[in-house]
Amino acid sequence: MDWKQLLRWLAGGLLLGLFVSFALGPFIWQLITALKPAGQLAQLPPLLPAPPTAQHFVAVLGAPGFLRVAANSVFVAVTTMLLAFILGVPAAYALAKLQVGGRQVILAALLCFSMFPAIANVAPLYLLFIHLGIRDSVFAVVITHSVFALPFTVWTLTNFFQEIPNDLYRAARIDGCSHGGILRHVVLPLAMPGLVSVGLLVFIFSWNEFLYSFTLTATERSRTLPVAIALFAGLHEIPWGEIAAAAILATIPTVVLVFLFQRRIISGLTAGAVKG
Repeated sequence: MDWKQLLRWLAGGLLLGLFVSFALGPFIWQLITALKPAGQLAQLPPLLPAPPTAQHFVAVLGAPGFLRVAANSVFVAVTTMLLAFILGVPAAYALAKLQVGGRQVILAALLCFSMFPAIANVAPLYLLFIHLGIRDSVFAVVITHSVFALPFTVWTLTNFFQEIPNDLYRAARIDGCSHGGILRHVVLPLAMPGLVSVGLLVFIFSWNEFLYSFTLTATERSRTLPVAIALFAGLHEIPWGEIAAAAILATIPTVVLVFLFQRRIISGLTAGAVKG
């Protein structure tokens, strides 16, 4: 290895180290804070907890209502993902494989809807759900998340479905297969990496979303984890250890899902990037 190759190797390693530090730094710092005893939270040094303690995790898991808001987050994220699939998959199939007039206009409109700033429509949604009588309920959060996840779902899945050869679609139609049968037996199995990628991204969006969840909920019966963590602050002091422990617990499900489906996610995102 000559000096040029060594220099490139060192530069690549340095850039990779900086990227990993930037990505994992906040998580590692939260983990260190969550494991520090209460007396060391405002002290530096020590950087690492000495000794590490699980008291903050015990306090969070034993806090009244924490498991309730965690269950709310699971319900909201899973239901949002299912609704996005139920409504988005047929729409994406129609845009990708059927002769739909103004398809490019529809896709452009969906892209515009997905870029609309959340702060601009949170007040109208708040008034709407008060009028409907469903404010401070998980259903209000689910409806809002689904509305904003649906354009992304349709836009992305349309690109995945367009990658499936039209010859397969024509052959199935010649054999007498209905559109529902083609979607179920031909399109969905071949587009499974894309479905996994989109489903996980929608789940993460709904799991981490704060603004709508904070505005549309008022009690523990409907709050989600991001809102509950933001409201951890006490009257006279901020429980940094409990906040860090709750943040770690809230991050674990998404990390586990990414590790479980990382191969399908990578293949799905790669396939979706081929044709837009």
